Amino acid sequence: MFNVGPTELMIILVLALIVFGPKKLPEMGKSIGKGLSEFRKAQADIKREIRDGMNETPSSATAPATPDGAATSTPASDGQSAAVSSDGQGSAEKPSA
Repeated sequence: MFNVGPTELMIILVLALIVFGPKKLPEMGKSIGKGLSEFRKAQADIKREIRDGMNETPSSATAPATPDGAATSTPASDGQSAAVSSDGQGSAEKPSA
């Protein structure tokens, strides 16, 4: 990721020691370590959740299939149609002609 060698790392640590001091540096290291740990844990949780979501089957795929020759869900027409009112809702009454 970063091309940091041992010399560059020592320079960074010495500068951090000068800037933050010997008392504050261990506290900062501890808080940074806790932050990285929490980040990794959240990242693992997200990966697990995505993996579990990808492995789930949709509920429509688990419905039983109809065997060949079985009736379809479309009802047969008897030649009569229901009247539809102006608001688009069906009516139980027969249309007047």
